[in-house]
Parts: sequence; structure tokens; C-alpha cells
Amino acid sequence: MNNATMSYAQQHLAETIEVVQKLDAGAIERAVSTLAAARDRGGRLFILGVGGSAANASHAVNDFRKICGFEAYAPTDNVAELTARTNDDGWETVFASWLATSRINERDCVLVFSVGGGDLERNVSPNLVSALKAAKSAGASVVGVVGRDGGYTAQVADAAVIIPTVSTVNTTPHAEAFQAVVWHLFVSHPALKTSATKWETVR
Repeated sequence: MNNATMSYAQQHLAETIEVVQKLDAGAIERAVSTLAAARDRGGRLFILGVGGSAANASHAVNDFRKICGFEAYAPTDNVAELTARTNDDGWETVFASWLATSRINERDCVLVFSVGGGDLERNVSPNLVSALKAAKSAGASVVGVVGRDGGYTAQVADAAVIIPTVSTVNTTPHAEAFQAVVWHLFVSHPALKTSATKWETVR
């Protein structure tokens, strides 16, 4: 069956299979190692994302805390602080200032979920760029799960998992969907998982 005779559902699912086949398992393992090292040294995990990636960050905070024993936070979970900082100081610095107040340091790790990874030239997610500059300046490690070419996140990350672009018209849905696939792989990985999940223990 070629693309001309596929339904949209078949096409989308075929693209999904292609993304899975092209994911870099080595990059995923490097990300797991970076995360494990941060936890082992007593570091905290700060998860950043905007839009759909912010919702993924919130879910991932739960999983990293409950399943992997991380002290983990997402700045977008506090809407009062997020909107106050945005209103008073501007969107570009909202995450960087939050990290500064959290006293980010060399033990910590920042995990970024983003479709583009941040790009100052295109004025896309400048808040992620500012946050990563702050994180690197503090000596924190950085992990990214990003789409397209990974943008600024991929440039500075200690480990970056890039969700392959297999369809230019479906870049965002695949990138955001596979953020969830990859972080669920992270928290299920034997190097990170410390607690059993409910439905794997119910008989």
C-alpha cells in the first residue's frame, strides 16, 4: 500500500513506526546514565517544557519522583509564579529566574522537553535558551528530548535524544508524543527505576 492509497490513520501510524525504528538507543542510554549520575550525587531534576511539552513535564515529574526516587520539579506546575514572573519580568527569563531562585547547582540536572529545543535567531522558546545558559553556568547537567535538529538544547546538552522528523507536516505531534515514549523508557530503565509500578504488581 503506497501513501496515495493510505488513510490518514494508516499514514500517521506508519510514520510512528518509522520514528521508533530511527530512534537512537545509544543516545537514550547516555541520557539515562546522565540522569542516574545526577540522582547518585544527590542532585535535583528540573523538567522544562512549554505548551504540550509542559504537560509532559508535569507528568514526568510524577514518574521520576514516584518510580525513580528523584527530587523533581517543573516550574510550569506553579501557575501563580509562572504568570507573575512572565508578567513582571518577561517570558524569556521565566525559567532562568526560577532556576536561580531554586539555587541550581552542579549536582542538579535539567531535563528539557521541546519540539525545537530553543532558537534565539528564530525567537522560538528563548526561555529554554536562557534557562540552559543558567544551568550550564551553574555546572548542572542537561538532558534533552527534542525534535527537529534539537536546536540549542542539542548543542549544549550532555545527552540529547532527538525525535527523528519523518514527516514535515507532523513534526510537532510526533515530537510531543515521543517525549512520553522516551521518558517512560527512562523511568522503566533498570538504572533508574527503584519502585514497582502498580499494574505490574497486581495479580
